[in-house]
Amino acid sequence: MGNSSSMSVKDLSACQSHQWYRKFMTECPSGQLTFYEFKKFFGLKNLTETSNEYVMTMFKTFDINDDGCIDFMEYVAALSLVLKGGVQQKLRWYFKLFDVDGSGCIDREELLLIFKAIQAINGVEQEFTAEELTDMVFNKIDVNGDGELSLDEFIEGIQADEVLSVMLTQSLDLTHIVSNIYTDIDSEQQLN
Repeated sequence: MGNSSSMSVKDLSACQSHQWYRKFMTECPSGQLTFYEFKKFFGLKNLTETSNEYVMTMFKTFDINDDGCIDFMEYVAALSLVLKGGVQQKLRWYFKLFDVDGSGCIDREELLLIFKAIQAINGVEQEFTAEELTDMVFNKIDVNGDGELSLDEFIEGIQADEVLSVMLTQSLDLTHIVSNIYTDIDSEQQLN
């Protein structure tokens, strides 16, 4: 069970759902994960203001019904996306995450803000700075040169450029967070 990368949604629903539910209900007995609990749940502490804003944006994208809390079904949907989501699903989620102001387009500042926050949260040395990554994305996929990326430009551009696709996928990889949850679940099972 400890290897989250080999876990599928089917496996999650067939084998682990009760463990995920128990973990979820242990961490938030009300059944509603608030933003504070979300950060605690995923071990996100001492964040910079920029990183905290990114985490808030991520929280809001997982809060499907926009009620300010993540319930168990929204939690499972988020994990399903991370564990098994297809390229189109993930790109749509990334776009929603990057579109901080909800305008339907991503501008250079929004993308730079997110990349800086991601690098701060991941704490892993990146091959490119946030600025270099932002410039690369815009130089390669802003086909009409207006300084904004529409959903179509974003999806088509990322899918057409394997280097960008790999870099984006690696920079937004959340499996380490899922792996930490699995470690917690494994530890709890060994204690019982």
